[in-house]
Amino acid sequence: MAKIMGLDVGTKRIGVALSDPMQIIAQPNCAVIRTSDEDALQKIKEICNNNQVKTIVIGLPKNMNGTIGPQAQDCMDFAQKLDEYEIVFEDERLTSHQAEGILRDLNKKYTKDKKQVDIKSACIILQQYLDRR
Repeated sequence: MAKIMGLDVGTKRIGVALSDPMQIIAQPNCAVIRTSDEDALQKIKEICNNNQVKTIVIGLPKNMNGTIGPQAQDCMDFAQKLDEYEIVFEDERLTSHQAEGILRDLNKKYTKDKKQVDIKSACIILQQYLDRR
């Protein structure tokens, strides 16, 4: 069975998570450096091909009042470049804060390694989607 990918798209890095083959549990994968969209897209597509990914869940960082701001628009623009996949947007308000709390509880030193927060956020985004299905 194909896996589902979760992405936490940021301006510097993109956190990546993958589901297990049964599509029940989100698992951390990696953080893709976003120096250019082309390089980031190439890496994401490579991960998709290696894991038979057909669906990508992308966190949409809406404003607290539910409106679409510049960061959410950037995520939507990035998602358009992945048009060969089924794209699902998942509300990701406060997932970075949640991720930091989880890492803090695990005594992980995330302040100097922000990619840990991005990867954990991608896991939260994907797990929310998997749980709701």
